[in-house]
Amino acid sequence: MISASLEKPSLFGLIFTRHYPALYNFAARRIGRDEAADLVADTFVRALESRATYDPSYPSCLPWLYGIAQNVIRDRLRRVGRGKRIYIALPAAATEEFGEETDDRVVASSVATDLAHALARLSKRDRSTLLLYALDGLSYSEIALVLDIPAGTVGSRLNRARQQILEAIPDLEQRTR
Repeated sequence: MISASLEKPSLFGLIFTRHYPALYNFAARRIGRDEAADLVADTFVRALESRATYDPSYPSCLPWLYGIAQNVIRDRLRRVGRGKRIYIALPAAATEEFGEETDDRVVASSVATDLAHALARLSKRDRSTLLLYALDGLSYSEIALVLDIPAGTVGSRLNRARQQILEAIPDLEQRTR
């Protein structure tokens, strides 16, 4: 589709429609919902302008788009000086309905602050890798593509991040059972 959009730019709209929700969630978790739509718009503008550089041998363009979004976020945070600011999509507040879902929300809420502090202490590289894996559901090879690193490095970063999170929150396993 991206290659075809070089001849017929209107086809790029299909890519926008297909991947906007994932990129919006990606951006919202990293810079907040207020700025996410603008960031995603900037991401698609950059993608449209650089679509000739896309490697069509990849089965999905989503990791490529995540990589562009990551760069747009980095540029935006650098400009406004908020490099340490982290957003995590938290579950909605507990409702009057009780059950397993409410229990999950209470547990998530109880560890959210500790987890945010632990994430803030990770290096930017390890944090980005962990968030792409845990929140965005990317595979090691997709993360490697987004961050332009070897897949083995993805594994090392994830292992290190997990260890640091567990050191920061030693009872995390018990609290999330």
